[in-house]
Amino acid sequence: MIIHKRIIEIKMTRKKAFALRINEDILKAVEKWASDEFRSTNGQLEWMLNKCLKDAHRDPGRSKNSN
Repeated sequence: MIIHKRIIEIKMTRKKAFALRINEDILKAVEKWASDEFRSTNGQLEWMLNKCLKDAHRDPGRSKNSN
């Protein structure tokens, strides 16, 4: 049980809140996509940003030495 709890603690990341100004039509499209994927709008935006960062080889979890 302690090992399982430790794994969960490691996977949890600190999150910072911020305001986002976004075009209304884009927000509606993201909300629809999030609903289709059974995610919150915030979760969808986070998923999209993570995917874009990984695709551009800029994800924060990536080692700086591996290009």
